[in-house]
Formats: sequence, structure tokens, C-alpha cells
Amino acid sequence: MMVIPAGLYIHVPFCLSKCFYCSFYSIKSTNLIPDYLLALQKEIEFYSKHFHSLDTIYLGGGTPSLLSYDQLAGILSAIHNNYRIAAKAEITIEANPGDISPAYLRGLRKLGINRLNIGIQSFDNKLLKFLGRRHSSLEAISAIEKSRRAGFDNLGIDLIYGIQGTNIKSWKNTLQKAVSFAPEHISCYQLSLDHKTPLYRTYGQNGFSLPDENTQANFFMTTSGLLEAAGYIHYEVSNFARGKFFQSQHNGKYWRHSPYLGLGPGAHSFLDSKRWWNKSSVRAYLKEIGEGRRPVEYSEELTLEQLQLEALFMGLRTSAGINLRLFKRNYDMDLLAEKKTILEKLRENGLVKLERGFLLPTRRGLAVADSLALI
Repeated sequence: MMVIPAGLYIHVPFCLSKCFYCSFYSIKSTNLIPDYLLALQKEIEFYSKHFHSLDTIYLGGGTPSLLSYDQLAGILSAIHNNYRIAAKAEITIEANPGDISPAYLRGLRKLGINRLNIGIQSFDNKLLKFLGRRHSSLEAISAIEKSRRAGFDNLGIDLIYGIQGTNIKSWKNTLQKAVSFAPEHISCYQLSLDHKTPLYRTYGQNGFSLPDENTQANFFMTTSGLLEAAGYIHYEVSNFARGKFFQSQHNGKYWRHSPYLGLGPGAHSFLDSKRWWNKSSVRAYLKEIGEGRRPVEYSEELTLEQLQLEALFMGLRTSAGINLRLFKRNYDMDLLAEKKTILEKLRENGLVKLERGFLLPTRRGLAVADSLALI
């Protein structure tokens, strides 16, 4: 039986400041980093009997670039000591533009980190301040240039659209600025407001609102059209790559029900049909591991129906779509037979297409991908 290599995600839950829109778990302190690293090493060892080989490693956060070279070296050493790592494994780290120096970037390369994802979000200083980012536009540009000089040839940047005070014209300018640096990967996320975030309160207090449905669609179609014209593949709702090689291999595991292991506070894991996630608290995480227990908050065994729905949801968010033969084999459902009427309607409306045994979303379909899964 062929063993599918897993992906490893490590959540580094520390920040110097919290972005106003961010709903991911992190704390505004670095005091507990040494204790966290010791606990993380134990958690890495915990799962070595269940996950044997890895072909992607992703350090996210929080702000992983707050960790020093020696701290990152310790993490990667522990991983290598406990798992088989593929020779050409994709190893990614997220970085804040204000954290990375030429020496630090050279250190990342020395450690075998071959993919860098920089949280740019905007090239406009006013918007960066509105979002609570702690870097400037100049620092963002400098980070990209320093990364290239350090030898990173798989560079990704994150951008946010639909922010109060912006319009299609200003967003086009942002995209064109991003394209001018020719990053291998661009992620474009529509701003969302979690009720626990400061930005949610700001919007409420000032009577601001997110773009309406038509404007959201315009932002989406403009983004897709401009980046595809610039040579990028729109391979997932929010993600664009300059060629298939530069598509995020790690994120692809989430979309295909491949096994992945998540370590650190709040991290999620998936193996076979079981999903579990850790407690979203550094102190609870430290306590559980310190007492010899896995820091799991909750676990669930997914039913066949749940797996079917997730496979539909994730598959129709990607340009690769759904392989109908494999879907039938893996989830015991003949989509063409059981969803014939609704699929014909979606095809007539230009939202999906059938090609060579695949159910594929069109660009218009990707714009409403979450709704497509409700078929």
C-alpha cells in the first residue's frame, strides 16, 4: 500500500502587535517562546509514530519570522530527527516585512527553507495603518528586494482587497505594483470582519461596510483577469501562481483530503477520516504537554457524507476541479448521475463545465465557489 506523504504545519502564535483584522490565534508577547519551543519539540516527537514521511513543511502564525536562526534551526532539526523528509520538500515560512534582514534571509536559505511568503497586504501606508500593520510600504518593497538577493526564487506575497476607502482603480494599482516584482505566488484575500477583531468594532463605530455583492464580484473578476493576463494561473479562489510548479503544495493538501499534521496552539490535523485540533492557548498548550498529554481541544470522525461535502466544497474552489472517477471511488457518489439537473443548470449559467472527466468551475464559478458546493 502506497503511503501518502503528509504536510506539516507549525503554528507560531507570537506577535509584536496584533493586526486589526486578524482572527488567527496569537498573543502580543514573546516571553513564552522558549517554553513553547521545548513543548513543540515534545509534540513533534508525539506524532512520529503516526506520521512517518513529510513532503511539505509550513511555518505560519502569528509571526514565525520573530524566531531567531537558532530557534528555527532547532525546530527543523527536531523534525528531521523524527520524520522522513522528501528530498525536494517544499518548506515555507511566513514573514513580516519589518523582521527580515539580509543575514536573516541567508540563514533561512541555509536551513533549507525554500519558499518565503511575505505578508505585504498593501503598498499604501494609509491602508497599512488602517489594518494595523507594523511595516511601511518601503519596508514591504525592501523585503521583496532583499529576499531576491538572498536567493529566494519561490516568493509569495499576500494582499487584501475590499478595504474601506479603496476602489477598483486603486486595487488595480496595487496588483500592478505587485506584478512589477514578479513574485512566483500572489494570494489575494477579500477583507472579512470577525466580530472579535478591532477592525470589526471600527467598522461598526464609523458606519463602514464591506463592499456589496456586485462590488465584491467586480473586485474578484478584476483580480483574476489582471493576474491571468500577467501570466499567473488562477488555481484556487484566492491564489495565483506563475506556473504549476509554484502552486502551494502544502495548501493543496487541505484541498485534497491529504494527510496533514498541525502542531502548536490552535493547529489542525487530518488523517484518514479523522480531524482534530489543539487548544488555542499557549498556556494550556504548555500545561498539557508538560503533563505528558496531547494538547487536543477536540477531535471528530468525519462521516462519508461530511467527506463528500468537503470534497465538493474544496474541489470547486480550485481550477483543477473534481475528478469525477476518483470522487466516485473515494466517496461512493456518482455526481453526474445524482446531481444531473443542478449540474446542467450550473453549466447553462456558465458556472461550471465538464472536460475530460472533470467537473471544473469557470472564473464566474470561482467567484461564487462557496455556493457551488451546496449542490
